[in-house]
Amino acid sequence: MNKKEVMELKRRFKKDAATFSRLVGCYVDGEHHKVCKFGGQFLTLEEDEYYKYLEIANKLLSGTIGNNLLNLEFPIDEEAVGGRQQILMALRDCDLENEDLLDTYYDLVIDTYDEVGNYLILLYLDSYDVMTRTKDNINLDESEEIYKYLLVGICPVSLSKPGLGYLEKEGRIGPRIRDWVVGAPETGFLFPAFNDRSTDIHSTLFYTKNTKEPHSEFMANGLGCGIERTATEQKMAFHSIVRNVLGAEEESTEDTLLDIQQTLADMAEDYAEMHDVEEDPFILDKEVIKQVLESSHVPEEKITRIEKNVDEAFGEKLPQAENVIDNKALVANELRVEKLALEEQVGDLTLKLNEKQEEIDSYKEEVKTYDVVLHVKPEKASQIKSTTIDGEKCIVIPMKENENATINGVNTTI
Repeated sequence: MNKKEVMELKRRFKKDAATFSRLVGCYVDGEHHKVCKFGGQFLTLEEDEYYKYLEIANKLLSGTIGNNLLNLEFPIDEEAVGGRQQILMALRDCDLENEDLLDTYYDLVIDTYDEVGNYLILLYLDSYDVMTRTKDNINLDESEEIYKYLLVGICPVSLSKPGLGYLEKEGRIGPRIRDWVVGAPETGFLFPAFNDRSTDIHSTLFYTKNTKEPHSEFMANGLGCGIERTATEQKMAFHSIVRNVLGAEEESTEDTLLDIQQTLADMAEDYAEMHDVEEDPFILDKEVIKQVLESSHVPEEKITRIEKNVDEAFGEKLPQAENVIDNKALVANELRVEKLALEEQVGDLTLKLNEKQEEIDSYKEEVKTYDVVLHVKPEKASQIKSTTIDGEKCIVIPMKENENATINGVNTTI
């Protein structure tokens, strides 16, 4: 799914546009016991509940495609009888009414979701009348298909913080009663996927709030899909590989990493001008890696090691270049370049100052070779004469009554 398809569904998650027909759930404690189960018509919920559950639904389709939202595909085995995709199909087709099937699914989540605290499993059912759309995205007044889907979320449930409050019955301030509060969903998925504005039962859209540590075990065991790295995980893995090969303790490593980021960003920008990156993304393959590292003056031996480690870490699921670009690093590199430019300017100015100082020092040395040095106004220079008095050569400077002289820095009245 792409951003437009996600937004087309999400725009309907509003008070006047939502069409969820049913909502069911199961509250699980820290010991993995089912504490309570519930279900009913979504539109009959009390207003406060309605808005809260609608808020959770919105969260399940929030974030960035490729980072918070991952497109996953089901293996063929999971589409056979007893497969996890087949369980989801059965849940959708029974309109979330089959209690035994729901119990089976709750057990599947409990067995495959790694969580130490309490949590709430929620399943929404909705049907969307997909309207035919022209090439310029204008809806025609005719139905293309009915997209029937499940939206599943897993929300942490934690004990509220202790505090003081007003105890109305006792008429005093005292310790507030702590209760269990449902938080924003940490994990969830949309099934079937809404690819090309149509039902795709072979795919699902996975949601994770934490992009650094998603519940990958649930991707693999709860959904039966292969594990996909988020953009954040791809970035962290690639940076770790490069840093370790270059030498984390080397002083030059940080500058080299910044050079790599800038080179990669420049290449991605050039690629985007020639390609539709949504349809044809810029992949960080072996050729791109080699070009980026060579441009950043990484030694050949280290380039080979980085290429090997990337291949081992990512296999055939190579990351998109944009996923490993760190915007903070680009800002840091811009500041570094500015700093280097300023340092170069300071160096040039220092060199010029040194040259001038040498000229001054040379002049002073030159001055020291004379016994008498005169500094007079230009108009006075023509009045200076030499003469001999008592057999000694003398310099005669005519002085008017209003004129003063300074000899070796001392004002003198003549």
